[in-house]
Parts: sequence; C-alpha cells; structure tokens
Amino acid sequence: MDNEQYLTVTALSQYLKRKFDVDPYLGHVYLMGEISNFRLRPAHQYFSLKDDKAKISAIMFKSNFEKVKFKPEEGMKVLVQGRISLYEPAGSYQIYVDTMEPAGLGALYVAFEQLKKKLSQQGVFDLPKKPIPQFPKRIAVVTSESGAVIHDIMTTVARRFPIVQLVLYPAQVQGDGAAETIVEQLKRINEDGGFDTIIIGRGGGSIEDLWPFNEEIVAQAIVQSQIPVISSVGHETDTTIADLVADLRAATPTAAAELATPVLSETLQHLQDLHTRLYSAQNNLIAQYQDRVQNLSQNVFLQHPERIYEVYLQKVDGLENRLSQNLANSLNRSKTELIQYANRLVRVSPRDQIYSYNNQVNRQYQILINNINKIINKNRNVFNSQVATLDSLSPLKTLSRGFAIPTNQKGKVLTKASDYQVDQTVNLRVRDGNVKLITKEISEDNNG
Repeated sequence: MDNEQYLTVTALSQYLKRKFDVDPYLGHVYLMGEISNFRLRPAHQYFSLKDDKAKISAIMFKSNFEKVKFKPEEGMKVLVQGRISLYEPAGSYQIYVDTMEPAGLGALYVAFEQLKKKLSQQGVFDLPKKPIPQFPKRIAVVTSESGAVIHDIMTTVARRFPIVQLVLYPAQVQGDGAAETIVEQLKRINEDGGFDTIIIGRGGGSIEDLWPFNEEIVAQAIVQSQIPVISSVGHETDTTIADLVADLRAATPTAAAELATPVLSETLQHLQDLHTRLYSAQNNLIAQYQDRVQNLSQNVFLQHPERIYEVYLQKVDGLENRLSQNLANSLNRSKTELIQYANRLVRVSPRDQIYSYNNQVNRQYQILINNINKIINKNRNVFNSQVATLDSLSPLKTLSRGFAIPTNQKGKVLTKASDYQVDQTVNLRVRDGNVKLITKEISEDNNG
C-alpha cells in the first residue's frame, strides 16, 4: 500500500480547522451555557460552557474580557457570542468568546449587585457620614458643563442663598472614560481645598448612561473625600453606588442644591426673630433684676445696715468672755499640774543616790589602787629574784672573776687544744673588752 494515501495528524487538524473557519454557521455563534472550571487569570480567560449533556471549551481574550461589566463566577448561566474553531495542538474544538452577559439578568445589573455586595462586605456603607455644613461659603459642583444640572443648581442657589460661591469642576458624566474624569475632579477639589460641600451628579438616563456612577473607583473617591459629598444622579427612582456611599443623597440636582444651602431670606428672618427674642428676654431679665433691687432696697437691714452687725457684735463679746475664762482656767490647771510634778520630782530626786554611789566608787577605787600596788610589789620582788639568778649564771659574771672566752674568726668558741691552730688569730673576750692573740704553740694535756 502506498504511504502517500495516509494523512499526517497535522494535515488532518489543518483540514478540520479550515472546515470550521469557513463554515458560515460557526463564524458567529450565540450560545447559552453554565460556566465551569473558571479561574480569574491576569490576561486571557480559559473556562468551559456546559449544559446537562455536553461541554465545550471556551477562551476569551483580554481585550474582550475587559469589556465585561460583571465578574463571571463558577456555575453562573451566561449568554455568549463568538466563533467556533479547532485548536490544532490538542485537536479539540472550542469557542472563542467575543461578548458575555448573564442569562436572565442584565450584565450591568449583575455588576451593580456584585459591587454593592463587595462594598458592603468591606464595611463602606457602615462608615460614618460627614455632616453637611449649614452655612457654606464655597460649593464645588462635579457635572457636565453643558448639561441642565449645573443650570438647575445655579438657579436654585441664586434663589435660596446667593452669597455662596459655586465653582464648577466639569466632568464627563457618561460613556467611556467618564468614571476617570469624575475621580480626577474629586481629587482635584480636595487638593485645592477651601470648599465646604461637593455636589456630584447628572440628569436621568438609562442604567448604561448612569453607569460611571456605579464604578468602584468613583465610589472609593467619594469615600476618601475629606469634604462632604451630596450625590444627585438620575431621577428619584434611580439609585447608584455613588448615592449609597455619599454623605447625603438628593433625588434631583435641584434637591441637592436645596440640601446644600439654606434660604437666605428665611435665615435672615430667623436671625431677626432671634434678635427680637433675645431683646425681649434681655428686657425681661433686666426688669426682673430691677424688681429684685427694688425689693431689696426696702429691706430694713439694707436701710439700717448697722443692725446687721449688732447681733454679731454681741456674739463676739460672748465669745471673747468665754475665751478669756477658758484661758484662765487652762492656765490655772497647768500651774497646779506643774507644782504637783515639781513636788514629785523632789521626792524622787536622785541626788542622795548619786552621793551614796560616789562614796562607793571612791572606796572601790582605793581598794583597787591598793590591790594594784600589792601586785606590782609582788611582781617586782619576783623579777629582782629572777634577775639575780640570771646574773649568777651569766658568763659576764665569770669574766669578772678573771676568766676569758676565746673564739676563732668565725665566732666559734675554742674549748679544746685541738680547736687551735698555730699562727691562728684568736679573739679573746674579757670582762671589759676584746683582745686579739696569735697562737705560737699548742700543747695538749695528756690527762684530758
């Protein structure tokens, strides 16, 4: 058999891929299925679509996935549009998805609910709202410079509180890039500073038109604003994420201007009423004090103030007498106690005891002196006896009787004839000094 009749796997895959690519029914397919094996990746998304009996692999490139307004989740039923083609390396067919939206619900509605849930879990809706200043000096407005919103706000503010300064920060309020311009203007207002309130809003429209105000970056910019934000987006029945995170929500731009400003005429009238009430209250207070002064001036003690002190003078006199009497009694008691203590001190005086002890000490001292003298005399006699004994035994005593002690140059005592040598120098110790002798002859005693 000729091998040329056999196709390679690559050739077959290329043939089948071309069949898929040129089939007009597979070039633009509308498909409904349940998302499976989905894991969000940084670039292209790979997943599967399935129903009860079949499954198909799907890929959605990054450029198309960035246009999806909601976050796909495992098990979500979706509607996709794309084309069917063959992936040659694996020999499997798959759908290349161009668009995706939830089945049964709009993609924007799903995205809205997902962001709302996310912000709720982050606690954004539970953050404390900043109070709106009652009497603002400067208000920043973020909206389109050509729409009716700024006109309505300017008209309302001019009617209610014309002394406030309005500053427009123009922003794109619908379409691609609108969310970024809104965020940029909010940051710019906070950086410029000097504003009491921010009004952000636009007129009514579809959910697509209002979508920039449902973007997470806009919500975060409103939350991070240091200046209170009033949101007025769409009609009264429309609710956006911006409305939920703002410090105050207004149904319409006109309502936002009314919430941001007081009515100057009503404020002035209120101030006038307060002035009148204050003046009346002050007059009433002054009248009350005048009545009290008048009543006090009729008081007998104020007419004759010396009477006030008469009672106190009598009390002072009584207290002085009591004080003098108490001092005298106290001194008498102290004097009596002092005399009693003096008598007791005399009776128990130690003078006699001291005199008796002094005599005893003198007697004991004399006895001690006598005993010491006896001991000294006794010890002196013993000492003299021992000195005499030593003197009788001393070699000096022997020397005094005419004897002498011979020693050689080394100090050795020469006691025998054999200790001497001829021509040896001998040191002779006598009673009153030393004599050096030279040995000339040695003769030994045979009796020795």
